[in-house]
Parts: sequence; C-alpha cells; structure tokens
Amino acid sequence: MIACRNEMRHASLRVLQYPPAIPAAKAILTLTGRDPARGLVHLLCCAPADPSTYSFSQTIFLARFTIFLTCLALWPGPGVQAHGGVFLEDDLCVIQIGFYKAHFKIYQPQRSQHEELCEDIPHADESVFVLEYLHDSMREVPVEFRIIRDVVNRGRFVQWDDIKNKDVSRDTVFYQPPQIRQDGVFLALHEFTEDGNYIGIVSASNPEHNDTYTAVFPFRVGGADWGTIPWFIALAVFLQLNYWLMSGGYARIRNALKT
Repeated sequence: MIACRNEMRHASLRVLQYPPAIPAAKAILTLTGRDPARGLVHLLCCAPADPSTYSFSQTIFLARFTIFLTCLALWPGPGVQAHGGVFLEDDLCVIQIGFYKAHFKIYQPQRSQHEELCEDIPHADESVFVLEYLHDSMREVPVEFRIIRDVVNRGRFVQWDDIKNKDVSRDTVFYQPPQIRQDGVFLALHEFTEDGNYIGIVSASNPEHNDTYTAVFPFRVGGADWGTIPWFIALAVFLQLNYWLMSGGYARIRNALKT
C-alpha cells in the first residue's frame, strides 16, 4: 500500500499539469459516485485517442495514472476498519451517535471466541454487538438497536437520510427495544441465518431536549462484497492494454517474431 500511496500522490500532483487527464479525473469521480458505466463512457469519449501525440513525460504519467486507478480501487480509504457512523479512533472502533460516542465491538463467540470485529462479520452465526459508552450522560438515556437488510443499495455510503423516511419494520431482521444501561454497556445478541448486506441502526433519545440521535453502519455477513472494484480493475487493464496496442506494442512483437 506504500507504493500505491506514492503513486497516488505523484499522479495527483501531475494531473493538473496534463490537461488531457482532466476527463479521466472526472471519470474517476463519476465512478466513485457509484455510476461505473457512465464513468467508463466519459473516459473513453473524452480521453485523447492518439498516443503518438504524447511526450515521454505524458506517457510516463499515463502509466502512473493507470496504477493510480488500480490503487484507488483497492485502497480502503479512511476508517479502514469501519463504515458509516463507525470509525477508528486510536486503533479502537468507535460509533458516533449525535454527540454521544461509544466503543463498538462485534464478537462471534461460537466461531472466534474473543476476537473483536469492527465491521464485516465473516460468518452467518451468533453475533454479539457491544457498545461501551464513553459519555456518562449516555447511561441516563434509552438506546435502541436495529438491524435491517440493505434495501437502499447504497453500500458503504449509506446515511441515515437514506433510511429515515422508509418503513424499516418490514426489512428488520433484529430489533432491541430502548434500554437504559446505567452500567454503560449495551449488548445485543442476534444469530444471522443468511449471508448478505445489512445496516445497523443505533438510536439514543434525549428526553430533556426532545431529541433523538441516530447512527447507521453498513456491514456484510459472509463473503466479501466486491462492489464496483471489478469495474476499476477492468478499466485499469483496458487503459493499459489500449495504450500498449496504440503505441505499437503488438506491432513490435509481430516484427520481432518475423525476424
């Protein structure tokens, strides 16, 4: 990942110095907006078609930019072990519920005993969700916990605004009514029976201010969900192959075989 980080930094610095790369950058933004087909069309239509017009430095840039695309696809981004309202803080998983914070852990005691998970759950099995309150005032407010199937299809980008106006009751697979935990530890036990994408919803009510704070965190049970990563990899391979063909790579091999 260090090599990826260096290439990403170099490509970012060079992109503004090379105008033909701007459409490619726009295409990346489109791809990260979860519309890979549109991003691919944008890139193919707007990128310059004749590599013979590129200088040596531009050729080197295109190679680096291809590496950049691949690294971007595989780069886990901020909160490498967390999604949504859950994030890493001092190597600990933390969930943010309005201004409240709690350490967030998931256990699968039947599978991995005391191993702590922060996001995705490897097996459809008994799972224990643990919130350890970091604010004493949170011990005085009711906290509820719900798990729903990911029916909004926003993946890692899901927000509470995507869900709050929907009837989540029909998609709920687990619900724990509001509890006041004066010991500061909230537990929820659920046994998953199916692999798939889910969304956790944690709500804390503040009766004094008549407010309810909500955090959502997407997670997956079972095997990995590749999402749009195959699109990025396919695009990177296509760009590299296209450049190799148009710069005479095939002709050089054919001439070498003839001799």
